[in-house]
Amino acid sequence: METWIHSVSSLSDFPAVIKSTSPEETIEIGKRIAFFLSRGSIVALKGALGTGKTCLTKGIAMGLGIKEEITSPTYTIIAEYESINPSKFPLENEVIPVYHIDAYRLRGDDDFCLLGGEEIIYGNGISIIEWSDNVSGIIPPDAIVIEIKFLDGDNRLIAVNGVRVGK
Repeated sequence: METWIHSVSSLSDFPAVIKSTSPEETIEIGKRIAFFLSRGSIVALKGALGTGKTCLTKGIAMGLGIKEEITSPTYTIIAEYESINPSKFPLENEVIPVYHIDAYRLRGDDDFCLLGGEEIIYGNGISIIEWSDNVSGIIPPDAIVIEIKFLDGDNRLIAVNGVRVGK
């Protein structure tokens, strides 16, 4: 993973496939992904139960300066945080909202829209959507799509298919 951290330094370095050998490494990968996010960024996470979607989200949140404990919002569906990282957003006078969305229990795009999901992801914050396949009709084509697959043990393959720099 260390090679990936140093070699992915611009948007032209994507798509990228990264192997993670531990939850800690997955968090570090998330921190690095956070570097590429800005207002309007949408991260669509795909992967089976237990592959590390929430673990990756924890790393992204840490990279965005979020201090709160990140847990899967399976029952609340949407958790809102504030990015307060002055080194990440040095020209921002206000905080940037970060939405952690878990679409596991949603039955499609209509459920997501009824919750106000479209206003959130097309708003002025950063959205990270676990189980994005459940709301695939809402995910824009320029979203950052990350798929996590089991290999063996704690090993995961993390495919980052696209990067968007925001609106």
